[in-house]
Amino acid sequence: MDPNTVKRNDLLAQKVIKGLQSRNMTGYYVQTKEEALKLALSLIPEGSTVTMGGGMSVYETGLVKALKEGNYNYIDREEAQDRRAAMLKAYDADFFLASTNAITDDGVLVNIDGNANRVSAIAYGPKKVLMIVGMNKVCPDVDTAMKRARNVAAPINNQRFSSNNPCVKTGACANCKSPDTICCQFLVTRYSKHTDRIHVILVNDNLGF
Repeated sequence: MDPNTVKRNDLLAQKVIKGLQSRNMTGYYVQTKEEALKLALSLIPEGSTVTMGGGMSVYETGLVKALKEGNYNYIDREEAQDRRAAMLKAYDADFFLASTNAITDDGVLVNIDGNANRVSAIAYGPKKVLMIVGMNKVCPDVDTAMKRARNVAAPINNQRFSSNNPCVKTGACANCKSPDTICCQFLVTRYSKHTDRIHVILVNDNLGF
């Protein structure tokens, strides 16, 4: 990454962190995925019950692998015999891991979900929510963040899941009502009611989509 981009991202990240603080959320900023992994592990005490609701950014840092191999009670819904039961355990977990589809430069989180397990856990349930977010997801306002979620994140997720939705072919949201749609629930987190619950690690890298 060229020095000018690094400098712009550094300044932008500080603005985002101030925005998060004003919304009763905690923000951090690191330069690399390796630093993000080290910071995340320092925030999660050993023995904690941890789960997640998807989030390629979390996988890209190596955090899931580290939790599985470490002294943590990691609930893996992908390996559970009863997927629904595993997903429901998220609501009483110590930590819920996620990324966000978009974040505004003043700290508003924007997320879209199909089953709503991810957005519902972000909104309420787990004691703490820990997000890992690449600087590629920072947007100037909620409208732009929503457009990013609908026209960047959702189409890529649909392609990843091999869904039969219009955006798989066009790459843009068609506001469809397809039975396969994953754009069922929209969550805009403008403030955290509970202090010290939502933590966001910004990474000076392109993570997730």
